[in-house]
Amino acid sequence: MPGNPRVAGVRRFKVSFRPAAATDLTDLYDHILQQAGREVAGGYIDRIEAFCLGLEISPERGTRRDHIRPGLRTIGFARRATIVFMVGQDEVVIVRVFHGGRDYERALKAGFFLQ
Repeated sequence: MPGNPRVAGVRRFKVSFRPAAATDLTDLYDHILQQAGREVAGGYIDRIEAFCLGLEISPERGTRRDHIRPGLRTIGFARRATIVFMVGQDEVVIVRVFHGGRDYERALKAGFFLQ
């Protein structure tokens, strides 16, 4: 948000999406598209992406999941999605986006975050 006086001088992190997270978003879009149409699907994915990009400021939010992998964090979105991410020196990496009550802990422990 360049030029926004409320965030002037705040350290910003680069936000990137791992391929598995991008696939998660595509799959979620396709699912919602079938259920509710293009406008609803596109709007929901846009909101998730904007939320993820908002981690550029104050990325130390969410719940630490060091028991799964050191540095791993999760944060909920709209009571239906769990965003899994890691915070590096200058970057926030969105690892996965789980939706609809999927057992993200089991999937992550099984190594699905490496994709």
